[in-house]
Amino acid sequence: MAHVVIIGASTGGLPAAYEIKAELGKAHKVTVISAQPNFHFVPSNPWVAVGWRTRADISFELAGPLQNKDIEFIAQMVTEIKPDANQVVLKDGRSIDYDYLVIATGPKLAFDEVEGLGPKGHTVSVCTVDHAEQAYEKWQAFVAEPGPIVVGAAQGASCFGPAYEFAMIMDTDLRRRKIRNKVPMTYVTSEPYIGHLGLGGVGDSKGLLEAEMRQRHIKWICNAKVTRVEAGKMFVAEHNDKGEVIKEHELPFKYSMMLPAFKGVDAVAAVGEDLVNPRGFVKVDQFQRNPKWKNIYSVGVCIAIPPVEATPVPTGTPKTGYMIESMVAATAHNIMHDIRGEAPEKVATWNAFCLADMGDTGAAFLALPQIPPRNVTWFKTGKWVHWAKVAFEKYFIWNMKRGSTEPLFQKLALRIIGLNRLKE
Repeated sequence: MAHVVIIGASTGGLPAAYEIKAELGKAHKVTVISAQPNFHFVPSNPWVAVGWRTRADISFELAGPLQNKDIEFIAQMVTEIKPDANQVVLKDGRSIDYDYLVIATGPKLAFDEVEGLGPKGHTVSVCTVDHAEQAYEKWQAFVAEPGPIVVGAAQGASCFGPAYEFAMIMDTDLRRRKIRNKVPMTYVTSEPYIGHLGLGGVGDSKGLLEAEMRQRHIKWICNAKVTRVEAGKMFVAEHNDKGEVIKEHELPFKYSMMLPAFKGVDAVAAVGEDLVNPRGFVKVDQFQRNPKWKNIYSVGVCIAIPPVEATPVPTGTPKTGYMIESMVAATAHNIMHDIRGEAPEKVATWNAFCLADMGDTGAAFLALPQIPPRNVTWFKTGKWVHWAKVAFEKYFIWNMKRGSTEPLFQKLALRIIGLNRLKE
């Protein structure tokens, strides 16, 4: 009997557990280890931060659904990985042996790389549900006494969609409260242009997102490096295409949400360069395996993917749900092949698909593959995207509760493109 241990139980780890168990069956054991006892649907965090959702709306306890699928669950933090011994060490001191390890931890949030950034500093975050709840507490105080907003993504960030989303969700919420006229808003980003998204742009993402931000009276600063944040003030260096500083900005704010750069979590990064790159992200081959320890697989935001292109201010590459879903499928199939003594054959298709809510409208894009030149480049905006994301949130959470192994992101992407082509 093989024992597969999965570290992490979010958008990568939980589907991986279900799919690997379905592939391996009763003859093999699957264990999920997560520092959190609950699953949280991370894409809904921007809604939580303005009070449109609560933790209860987007969360459920992991133990029950996993037990229903005969998957062991341990609610503990992993403090050490011993790849030569095939063991992980838990915070309570226990050691768990494995035959195969799947690392799906998600990222460490590198707020410390910018002085004053993050919930322990002077800005809020929508990266976790805890952060989103804290952001909502400050949002309630802000709307009582409004002022300037600075929102965006710091240098090295690799997930830009939530920054655009939150800027426009705040705009929508303020308009509904009839106080938008009291709130100057500036979008600050390391992207070289609006709509770059860490992907070199997708279709007309630049023009469509610029138009949306002009319509909403949101100013922007691109090629921006946040040098430090003080109470009520952000210091930003704007760069040209050569990476030279062309202007220094001092941006006053009464409320600010800035996405940080990501790193690998401590227990993973501590293993060293055979497992991870300098940022602590897991090195994988085309089969999702680590090149040295071929019984270690990794999926999701925690894997190492090089930037799509060099930019004047560093930007990372996003890992969207569609792509993670493909990594999960490849991992499940390849572990089964290895157990049978067969060579791996399943390669993930790193395609990018995203539904970005804008409060009362939205933007959807598909990039196949995510690194250009692409076979498919598709970007659309409209009110239908907002309602599609609302519906998908409920559908995804329902499916995770019941242990579905359906390719949910792939089905949604193909359905949305099909419906839009019919309209055209």
